[in-house]
Amino acid sequence: MVFASISDGGHEQVSYFADSETGLRAIMAIHDTTLGPSLGGTRILDYGSEDEALEDVLRLSRAMTYKAAAADLPLGGGKAVIVGDPDEIKSEALFEAYGRAVDCLGGRYVTSVDVNSGVADMDVVARETDHVVGTSGGLDDPSPITAHGVFRGIRACAESVYGTGSVDGLEVVVQGLGKVGRSLADDLLDRGASVAVSDVDTEAVEAFARERDVEVVPPDAVYDRPCDVFAPCAIGGVVNDETVPRLECDVVAGGANNVLADRRHARDLRDRGILYAPDYVLNAGGLITVAKEYLGGDRDEAYAEAAAIGDRLLELIDRADDRGTTVLEAAEAYAEERIAEGDRKTPAIPGR
Repeated sequence: MVFASISDGGHEQVSYFADSETGLRAIMAIHDTTLGPSLGGTRILDYGSEDEALEDVLRLSRAMTYKAAAADLPLGGGKAVIVGDPDEIKSEALFEAYGRAVDCLGGRYVTSVDVNSGVADMDVVARETDHVVGTSGGLDDPSPITAHGVFRGIRACAESVYGTGSVDGLEVVVQGLGKVGRSLADDLLDRGASVAVSDVDTEAVEAFARERDVEVVPPDAVYDRPCDVFAPCAIGGVVNDETVPRLECDVVAGGANNVLADRRHARDLRDRGILYAPDYVLNAGGLITVAKEYLGGDRDEAYAEAAAIGDRLLELIDRADDRGTTVLEAAEAYAEERIAEGDRKTPAIPGR
């Protein structure tokens, strides 16, 4: 199955690592290094099976290639997963072993934070390898920059659909009040949008609702809530065969990864007259931030590049209109054009 999965997805390399002393079981997937070393976070989940973990890391690493290419970054796509319950397996020894595993790849894969891994964990990884970003000595939490890029993308969608670049008066439903979702909701509210929020964490969503005086939508009703923009900022796969017919919005644009359960759902949304802004274009602010940390740059530069996400999205919307495709297909074509121009020789990284 592994060889077939690698071949089918166009991946260059998939590596398995295990350490009996710490309980480490990790899979690192390098999708494409045409434009530069692969960069992507480390996700820690108690997967139902090894096949499920492999499927996740393959899908996520491929998305990172397109995210980096579409953001004009000199990076390729990679991702890693550590298999196990994070509450049970996380330890300094495990992350040290993981750092040694990352170092074995010689810089072809650069890791960072992701689901259930944070800055403190990357600090431990950094004891064993230089090929890590998102540490306490880096550019700090990228979530606000990610949210700002999503906000600029939503504003671009409003310009395309409603003829105005302002979000004032726009009705937005934000699904998921993690770091990105909360920052996005704050940005929207501060600029005059009407925001409703939804999250499975009842305490978090009710606390935010009291603080900002917004409507709370139950998780099982979020797809039926009429709005201008539906902004998924939690888990992936929320736009699927069951939810597409239920959506009552003009735009789907959020910060979650892999919003579509399948790429064909972009066309399903288009058939319903709903503009879908590809998630890997909108949420590239996080990657831009850690790329600045790795390649050299500061937080202000990362903010400026994330702000340009709106302009890139408008360009892709125009391309899609000209070609009669979805915006997702236009984004994929743009990324593939950039990769085709590369020579599959990982560029030298200054100071590395």
